Amino acid sequence: MDVAVPRPSARLPGISMAGFSQRVAAPRVDIAMVAHPAVTLLIDLSEGEGVVYHTDGRHERGSVVIGLLPGDLRATSRGVGRFLQIRLEPVAAAAMLGASAELSGTLAGLEAVWGRDAGRAEDRLRAAASWDERFAIAAEILGRRLAARRPIDPEVARTWRRTLVSRGRARVDGLAADVGWSRKRLWSRFRSQLGITPKRAARLVRFDHAAHLLAAGHPASSVATESGYVDQSHLHREVKTFTGLTPTVVAVAPWLAIDDVAWPDSTPGGLRMWPAPSGASGTARSG
Repeated sequence: MDVAVPRPSARLPGISMAGFSQRVAAPRVDIAMVAHPAVTLLIDLSEGEGVVYHTDGRHERGSVVIGLLPGDLRATSRGVGRFLQIRLEPVAAAAMLGASAELSGTLAGLEAVWGRDAGRAEDRLRAAASWDERFAIAAEILGRRLAARRPIDPEVARTWRRTLVSRGRARVDGLAADVGWSRKRLWSRFRSQLGITPKRAARLVRFDHAAHLLAAGHPASSVATESGYVDQSHLHREVKTFTGLTPTVVAVAPWLAIDDVAWPDSTPGGLRMWPAPSGASGTARSG
């Protein structure tokens, strides 16, 4: 698996991109994906069958939008594949996608969200000669959509950033006081605009931090303490909730081998390959 990352000039605030190319045809690749604190656009640039996504008895083929809490989600493909993955922090996703229903618990076809613009974007990206060109096209499309939308409340945006910086450990009362709102108002505005409650957002961010520590080889007992869980049992329950796996399995899963290459400087978030396909490797390149 080759992994391409954009040059700094192609980056937008709150948005990260990476390109993935499978060089060797495989009879079948089956990847489980788990929730993380970002909305994901997966633009399928493959020839032939492409990628099929399955969750909770439904499926989508091709380019999709995946919300913050997609449930038990798997992606399957055959042959040689290529796709562009775009991570949107919830603040950017809300400004770009509009409806909060598209941010949480959702698997939707990109066409259902973007309409005819989805097909035009796919055609432009497929015709591009390099990943550098694809990243530039994607940045132009995303930037135009951001500029056309009304931004979310600055208080909501600030609360989300504080949740990230605190790694999910800031209390809701403190977050509300920081922006001069009541707890009830923050809860209502945050949920209506980001499609998730402040508490649930904090759990996602905290889990993401814990997963990184586990994958880096830290013992579960110290990860629980470092991440702000009550005890190791609490950590175990949260990992099970978000992945269906135990902390021990998370600690040895090889998915961060590609994740760190694709998102070397990004903040926590996004959907990750779990595990990386057998024999896969990541090579950072920009074109």
